[in-house]
Amino acid sequence: MVDVGEKGIVLDRTIFYAQGGGQPGDMGVLRRQDGTTIPIANAVYGEDRKAIVHVPAADAPGVGADLVGEDVVAEIDWGIRHKRMRVHTALHLLSVVVPHPVTGGAIGDGDGRLDFDLPEAGLDRDEVTATLNALIAQDAPVSESWITDEELDANPGLVKTMSVKPPRGSGRVRLVAIGDIDLQPCGGTHVKRTGEIGAVVVTDIQKKGKQNRRVRIALADQAG
Repeated sequence: MVDVGEKGIVLDRTIFYAQGGGQPGDMGVLRRQDGTTIPIANAVYGEDRKAIVHVPAADAPGVGADLVGEDVVAEIDWGIRHKRMRVHTALHLLSVVVPHPVTGGAIGDGDGRLDFDLPEAGLDRDEVTATLNALIAQDAPVSESWITDEELDANPGLVKTMSVKPPRGSGRVRLVAIGDIDLQPCGGTHVKRTGEIGAVVVTDIQKKGKQNRRVRIALADQAG
């Protein structure tokens, strides 16, 4: 541990994903040298966005500055992380099925949503579900690459989201490609192939304004 403050614990390195872009931060534990654990309820960026702060759960044992310098093992809750990875990748594909600007989105533990700037023309829930599952069934590889901020500025069509902008500041931006189906900037977590997502269902399509439609999806094995 390199710092312990009111907001939480900072490590010199971590596998925890920090909350951002509509995806919650990882949950898990920090395993101490004596075998005890500190449950972590969330991970967020520090004020300078350089450090990741591990936020202890409300019922965590007392964590104080005396722990600075202690070595710990960071362990994420893989079950929750994997559900979010599957949903996140499925939402990228949803943005292909519904080819309209994205005005918002959120990722949950087995479900998620995207909001689209969409005219009055309606969406058919069964049709969107079928088309989305057809893309998933292609088992396309999911890969990443990097471009400079300047290259992104020269290719504004890569950015589908109107409300969430790609992370900048490091001089380069991460691109996530799904086969030859989709390519867009993203700092989130994803599966390795679309087949790993499994079947999904469109659970609801809501009108959230004159030209705003909210499409909710869920992993079929998590849908209630």
